[in-house]
Amino acid sequence: QLQLVESGGGLVQPGGSLRLSCAASRFPLDYYAIGWFRQAPGKEREGVSCISGSGGITNYADSVKGRFTISTDNAKNTVYLQMNSLKPEDTAIYYCAARPWEYYCSLRDYNFWGQGTQVTVSS
Repeated sequence: QLQLVESGGGLVQPGGSLRLSCAASRFPLDYYAIGWFRQAPGKEREGVSCISGSGGITNYADSVKGRFTISTDNAKNTVYLQMNSLKPEDTAIYYCAARPWEYYCSLRDYNFWGQGTQVTVSS
């Protein structure tokens, strides 16, 4: 079974940057779309960004467009989420998830999930 491990979270000041990593094991990510999601206390889980297994398709939530960038490194079997110009409202636990979509991705309906990494944006 595909396993996912997130890392890179932490505390950052407003306007700062973080890069989250989603490392996969047991299966190559070439055939899996990866989605990044976040959940803040008291709020529903929100789809943030996704990338297809091929890497050619990406999608972003309106709330992060122009600030976040998703990318993949197949050699490391890892997907990254570069987060710039962070705002306090970006504070949440961030999860990555996978589904076998090579040429498609979506901000919902994933099969495999990581444990999450905390991102806190505060001065």
